[in-house]
Amino acid sequence: MSSPIMTASTGPLANVKVIELAGIGPAPMAGMMLADMGAEVIRIERSAQRDPLWVKDPSQRGKRSVGLNLKCPEGRELLLRLIDQVDVLIEGYRPGVVERLGIGPDLCLERNPRLIFGRVTGWGREGPLAQAAGHDINYISLCGALHAIGRPKDRPVPPLNLVGDMGGGGMLLTVGVLAALLERAQSGKGQVVDAAMIDGAALQMWLLHGMHASGHWDARERGVNLLDGGAPFYDTYETRDGQYVSIGSLEPQFYGRLCELLGLDSERYGRQMDRSGWSAMKAELTAIFKEKTRSEWCALLEGTDVCFAPVLYMTEAPSHPQYQARGTYVELDGFMQPGPAPRFSRTPSTLARGGARAPGEDGAATLSRLGIGEEEIAKLRKAGILTC
Repeated sequence: MSSPIMTASTGPLANVKVIELAGIGPAPMAGMMLADMGAEVIRIERSAQRDPLWVKDPSQRGKRSVGLNLKCPEGRELLLRLIDQVDVLIEGYRPGVVERLGIGPDLCLERNPRLIFGRVTGWGREGPLAQAAGHDINYISLCGALHAIGRPKDRPVPPLNLVGDMGGGGMLLTVGVLAALLERAQSGKGQVVDAAMIDGAALQMWLLHGMHASGHWDARERGVNLLDGGAPFYDTYETRDGQYVSIGSLEPQFYGRLCELLGLDSERYGRQMDRSGWSAMKAELTAIFKEKTRSEWCALLEGTDVCFAPVLYMTEAPSHPQYQARGTYVELDGFMQPGPAPRFSRTPSTLARGGARAPGEDGAATLSRLGIGEEEIAKLRKAGILTC
């Protein structure tokens, strides 16, 4: 699993140092994004063994790996010595865990007043559910996001773990850390960034709250609204070869182009927002799209103002010409994965530090930079304080 020796980064966070307490989901995603943007991320491992489910884990790319036993005082002290020298710490444990370990934000900020202490939880740090277990599907249930996804009169459909874990957790934590770093440049002071996935999921529902308040969204039904597959011009359709395509012709000019290229009766379907005609139009579109294969529809509609795209498998995506042109996917650690985003014109993100490291691979080198000699490092390893 070991990758080539890490080299310096050119990204916009090239001088930022981050500690990531090992976990799964949102916090590692935030650490990945910060590493992609050039930060030096030190991942503190809890075990020498990784869950087989996460052996191929893009979120670990570009990070240094140090194994520390945080259940003993010496291990915690080593971590605090690292914290003294970094800009950011991120963790994704249940409320109270790091405090019980003796590495809570009050102590860390007392030692390093410039530290940004970023933390992400599911239910948040307060309230009756704060200590309850949960996953993405539960967090997005609470804000109405899950209820809104699915077909009419059918059960809600989980949108993978994108809305809670990744959008509402990992990206929200990343935005918060970047904002805190920006503020620190003016004040010179660190602070705690508290990201909760229920908050992030709720935040992503902003548009639908506005549409509901305006009388344009039925919050009690799914699959009947403008953006949930209810509109025939904003949905997916099966093709002759059993594949699918997506149509997003929301604006009148795009809707007009759809009718033109598909030969739809402009008089019959001219009133786009007349919901009384949606059912008949959807039935007609369903029949039309089954007349051609996905490739044939791409040849006719892709690149037009219809707002069209083929529904690709995730393994097909890297080969699509648009992704090829942008270089969106990279091959690293022996498999294809999404590369860094967003793009920067002057300080581009890179994968200069390579892929995932073996657990604890950088422990000795990282401690050496603290001025700890080889003999002491050997003793720490023998005592089980420096693990992996």
